[in-house]
Amino acid sequence: MQARYLLLLALTSLSAALLTWGAIHYAHWRQLMDLPGARRSHQVSTPRGGGIAIVVSQLLVCAVAVVVFPAATASLLVFALGLLLVAGIGWWDDHRPLPALTRLCVHLLAALLLGGLVWAATGSLLKAVFCAGLTVSLINIWNFMDGINGLATTQAILVGIGAGLLLPAPLSLAGWLLAADCFGFLPFNFPRARIFMGDVGSGALGYLVAAIIALGLCTTEVAPGLWLVLPAAFLVDAGFTLLLRMINGEAWMQAHTQHLYQRFVKRGAGHTVVTLGYGTFSVLGLTIALFFSQLPLAWGWTASVLWLLAGMVIWISLRARLSS
Repeated sequence: MQARYLLLLALTSLSAALLTWGAIHYAHWRQLMDLPGARRSHQVSTPRGGGIAIVVSQLLVCAVAVVVFPAATASLLVFALGLLLVAGIGWWDDHRPLPALTRLCVHLLAALLLGGLVWAATGSLLKAVFCAGLTVSLINIWNFMDGINGLATTQAILVGIGAGLLLPAPLSLAGWLLAADCFGFLPFNFPRARIFMGDVGSGALGYLVAAIIALGLCTTEVAPGLWLVLPAAFLVDAGFTLLLRMINGEAWMQAHTQHLYQRFVKRGAGHTVVTLGYGTFSVLGLTIALFFSQLPLAWGWTASVLWLLAGMVIWISLRARLSS
């Protein structure tokens, strides 16, 4: 990687760290605090909203990209508008809780913008609809899974690294920049949380991960299933937990502690152990994605399906063990 790109990544990470430091002081000033409770996995009152640092840093990167790549200005502006919509409604919700339907409508609008970019780039309505649906899903999945120290951030870092290795240059910078932004925030959230990401950050990370996957689907010949291997840990845990809550007739949009990672914490596993466990699973998935991306599409599809099935089997077995 060129020295100028390394400098850009370092500056991006530093800006995210400085903005997070500012967000901590803002949260204390506005009394934006997450309090311990039956539906929480933490034991002390902690400020929230630190994810605004990642959002602002990403928007600064977009501004630089417009100058460096003027031909991509329209796409970058649409992408940035979607990010602003998701982060903006999350920021509002962090200050004054909003109805779930209101947030979902904004998420849908942002997803349609991203889907429109995919349609314009590929001419494929199927890809556009898939990416729009994936965007809404990942925005909410990252919000659901952002419940313990470092989990949502480290998973986004690994997706960013995977994209950095799978995408062609200079598009690979998008993945590395996402990872760099999250690295800047991570020390404030892991292993000890001095601030939580908040809805402004978790929703934005879901949108950013969806955008990275959409970029991969539009610009590479990698089997599409391999892109889903990168966030597989979250797709499996959130997806099957949500499915069970629906089957059981529970209010699935309400906060709860039924995800697998939350059950581990309730059974005495520390946040650090659980976050590193999920990270290990995702590193293995990333390795599989990299290896099979070099092989014919059929191999990539087979590997991705088998990995997602393996994740499902692991989830079912661990949940059964933790429920006994």
